[in-house]
Amino acid sequence: MTSFFQNTVGLPYDWAWFVGTVVSILLIALPLMLAVAMIIYADRKIWAAMALRRGPNVVGPFGLLQSFADGLKVFLQETIIPTSANKGLFLLAPIITFTVALIVWAVVPFQEGMVLSNINVGLLYVLAASSLGVYGIIIAGWASNSKYPFYSALRGAAQMVSYEVAIGFVLIAVVLWAGSFNLSTIVTEQKGHIFGFINGFGFNPLLFPMAVVFLISSMAETQRAPFDLTEAESELVAGYQTEYSSMAFALFWLGEYANVLLMCALNATLFWGGWLPPVDWAPLYMVPGIIWLFAKILFFFFVFSWVRATVPRYRYDQLMRLGWKIFLPLSLLFVFMVSGYLMLDRVGVPA
Repeated sequence: MTSFFQNTVGLPYDWAWFVGTVVSILLIALPLMLAVAMIIYADRKIWAAMALRRGPNVVGPFGLLQSFADGLKVFLQETIIPTSANKGLFLLAPIITFTVALIVWAVVPFQEGMVLSNINVGLLYVLAASSLGVYGIIIAGWASNSKYPFYSALRGAAQMVSYEVAIGFVLIAVVLWAGSFNLSTIVTEQKGHIFGFINGFGFNPLLFPMAVVFLISSMAETQRAPFDLTEAESELVAGYQTEYSSMAFALFWLGEYANVLLMCALNATLFWGGWLPPVDWAPLYMVPGIIWLFAKILFFFFVFSWVRATVPRYRYDQLMRLGWKIFLPLSLLFVFMVSGYLMLDRVGVPA
């Protein structure tokens, strides 16, 4: 993008870099916002189909404009700030949540060479940036100066920290096999990974359990059912955003779905070949890589919605036990097994 503005438009390098970066950010952020709106519609349609209902079907053809109508309704509502709330932090919390949901997309490769920032520590950036999301939840609960949102914020913090530990060990196994923290390199290392023609770490017997752990942990990380204990209405009214209204509430809403799409993209990128087709066969590469990536993202989003529509909510003790007593030991075991296998495979068995 920088070279385009430098060579075609004739801008000096500094201005070409600045304009190119801004345009690249908009090319990611604006379609992502549209995708969030449509993915909310898809979520409701999937739930409705599984419950033998119709879902949104009035606003626009087939109800396609329902999300935009909901957004307009929220935008026109009055922003109410409780008198005893900390006003600055109360308004800052949804901004943090929404911003963090966007900045992680900077290192997600959509196709070979199509990434905003192709940094060598992309995976560490994803971990660092996504971990900041917990601040939005904690600040929202504390700044509301209300008992139940505060309880929900503490639950959310404990839940996100618990499953990030397991996610961290899962990613260690992926990094060991790929030999890089760069997300583009991780995708290219998955080409012909199984039998020389199947793309994806997820088909590897040593990494498939890690793919399952990552998928379930990503549901818990984004507070999706059956792990939506931060919004357990029977216990906490409506969670940490109980006191929010208007656009402040909408930013939480948009941030949640942007995070869900991000986790779907990471599942596809880390384990299932990213922009690569499922099979390393020349005719399949005629389909643009970004189409393969979007198809995988939509598949994983369907899985997220399927689970939400069919699996009952966990109790909080079950949630913590799954994270600390099952996923953590399991991920540690497979890190040991993967590193041992790679050492024997690459270094050889000592005589």
